[in-house]
Amino acid sequence: MKLERPVSRFREFGQNSPYKASVKGLCGSYLGPKYNIRKNIKLLYRLGVALSPIKILRYWAHMPRFALKIEYHGEPFSGWQRQDRHASVQQSIEEALGRLEPGSHRIAAAGRTDAGVHAVGQVAHCDLKKDWDNFRLSEALNFHLKPHPIAITNCAEVSDDWHARFSAVERYYIFRLLSRRAPATYDKGLVWHVTHDLDVTEMQKGAQFLLGSHDFTTFRSSTCQAQSPIKTLDVLDVEKIEGWSGTEFRFHVKARSFLHNQVRSFVGTLERVGAGHWSADDVKEALDAKDRSRCGPVCPPQGLYLNHVFYEHDPF
Repeated sequence: MKLERPVSRFREFGQNSPYKASVKGLCGSYLGPKYNIRKNIKLLYRLGVALSPIKILRYWAHMPRFALKIEYHGEPFSGWQRQDRHASVQQSIEEALGRLEPGSHRIAAAGRTDAGVHAVGQVAHCDLKKDWDNFRLSEALNFHLKPHPIAITNCAEVSDDWHARFSAVERYYIFRLLSRRAPATYDKGLVWHVTHDLDVTEMQKGAQFLLGSHDFTTFRSSTCQAQSPIKTLDVLDVEKIEGWSGTEFRFHVKARSFLHNQVRSFVGTLERVGAGHWSADDVKEALDAKDRSRCGPVCPPQGLYLNHVFYEHDPF
């Protein structure tokens, strides 16, 4: 089913803007014939409209926006974000899009996972020229993504003002920690493996001090670029599972947004509590200190998964 182009495309203007009706009129009346496009961009600028040529072209050409649900194994990548001289998940998907529609492509994601971090529910969006069928787009991307360990598990057309990152209302991460004497084999690269026992009750007690809104300076990377260390943590639960591969501890973490290395700092600190090297009260003292040096060790990335991204209206 095709989506109607929303009036919110002109959200740069206030509801009472004298330009709003004029812009809609110009786009409706003048932006039809291709040979008028240069002339009409000039007309819009003469009206003083704060609209970029790219947005004007997108309206005129009706470039549909698609939400992509993405799964990937993070081990071979330097992370989500495109980087010079290093393979990334973003670059791999953008190159696959370039094989479908030649040209430069840029996609935006709900979360920029670090090197080695996995995802089963990453969400990104892209703008394309063709009105793709959702199923055919996901199938075509999966074909061109081979042999990378990346899969498009769902695809949906969304409105032009929908954004994978800024429309998200909550992000849900899971961290897997395997506790057993024998080395990890089947789950190697998919869990953090420790050889000692852990006390799940004590870890859960320490986790309770981290819930709510706090200054999480202690639990964020020294290179974090967030403007404020204050975040609200909605969920931090520790689950013990007796599986066929051994005892696994799963950390369920939910918040609207996270600081750099925040989840891995939580898990590394709580592991020290479970091992008996920290008490649950030590977690509170570290949080109150607002000092990065008071954090426990940051755990390795291979047990971390971006599990799900929540939206007010789920596009899938």
